[in-house]
Amino acid sequence: MASNGKLPSIRTVVPGPKSIEIFDQEQRHIAPGRQRISLLAGVAFDHGEGASLTDADGNTYIDFFAGVAVASLGHAHPRMASALAKQAARLTVGTFATRERAEAFKLLSDAAPGKLKRSHLYSGGAEAVEAALRLARSYTKKHEVVAFWGGFHGKTMGVLGLVGDESKQGYGPLPGGRYQVPYADCYRCPFKLEHPSCGLACVDFARQQIKNSSAGEVAAILVEPMQGTAGNVIPPDDWLPAIASLAKDLGALLIADEMITGFGRTGKMWGVEHSGVAPDAITIGKGMGSGFPVSGVLLSEEIGKAEPFGKPSASSSSYGGNPLAAVAVSETLKTIRDEHLVENSRKVGAVILSRLRRLQEKYEFIGDVRGKGLLIGIELVRDLKTKELLGKKVTEHIFKEALKRGLVTMSYFPRIRINPPLVITEAQAEAGVAILDEVFAEVRDHVDWRAA
Repeated sequence: MASNGKLPSIRTVVPGPKSIEIFDQEQRHIAPGRQRISLLAGVAFDHGEGASLTDADGNTYIDFFAGVAVASLGHAHPRMASALAKQAARLTVGTFATRERAEAFKLLSDAAPGKLKRSHLYSGGAEAVEAALRLARSYTKKHEVVAFWGGFHGKTMGVLGLVGDESKQGYGPLPGGRYQVPYADCYRCPFKLEHPSCGLACVDFARQQIKNSSAGEVAAILVEPMQGTAGNVIPPDDWLPAIASLAKDLGALLIADEMITGFGRTGKMWGVEHSGVAPDAITIGKGMGSGFPVSGVLLSEEIGKAEPFGKPSASSSSYGGNPLAAVAVSETLKTIRDEHLVENSRKVGAVILSRLRRLQEKYEFIGDVRGKGLLIGIELVRDLKTKELLGKKVTEHIFKEALKRGLVTMSYFPRIRINPPLVITEAQAEAGVAILDEVFAEVRDHVDWRAA
């Protein structure tokens, strides 16, 4: 495995003077709306190696973030760096056939589940999701879409109405024909029930909601096998099959959004493998290019022929499948295979989950710990009975204190997301959890964490 297993090493205050200088220089020109984690950190990173990051001041951190589950091979993986550099010196743009693209599509076909042996490549997640929705409309000749509370599928207007939280508010009228139903977030069941005695009441509710609210023209149900943005939420294994059955009854395509869960993140190659569901299409991205901006849609030959989607140029993209992107996809897939990173995800993820569950017994503000592979969530609450979330000031304090000790993680929300590179070593995982333990102890002993 390429990761050198670097552990945290903090030499200066965080952020250090060089980071502050670079951050301030950038702030003079960059527009508002940047990623919250970078604004809170104020750190300027210089380079990375495997599952570690080093800032401009020479401080080294364990990376539990991976660019929101993007850096599947970690940082500066030598195979990826060499392959991209070699290709950049030969050919970088164009949608003509190349040996590199032929290999990428072949490797995707080999890795894809079930009948989804065809694919299109794009450059961003929302672009791929919109393409999948056009595919569903072409195939079913219907137009409505069902998505889920807590879901996230991008920020373009074509998918913004499918985001299952309040972040879509303030943008004016959203496209019609979009319906939201509850996700199987069992820790926060809206029906106050418990699985499995609930009998999947959320699916029964979804069925009634669609019946009473839609025009009966549902083209697709769009679902994350496990929700990332909502806090790395893991539904019970029998839930997705029930949703697949609902899609079949509606004559709709089941589209699995595996932007986050695909390519080994959950300890299996695909998130849907945990439940045995065979979706009609899968949207892919993030870890597929290990940092290179590439996304795609996996589909069957039969569905892909549907028009207008299947007409020449109807589903193409100027950047989709360019030679550099193709090399990034190929090298990522081959490295995941050769370095047994799906197995590493499963093994190291189990270690992190086990350690975190010990912390759950130790700290009364840890309400829930869940995960599959290296997709792990922690829920921080003021009260174990009411499950009221920990306040923003406390969680931002947790994030900054972890950063000062050498851990980059999405702990600035009360629904902490842990998704390190797939190359992370067990020693690095242990070190990261030890930092969280230290920070949680500081919060317990010195912070009024029950305050608003």
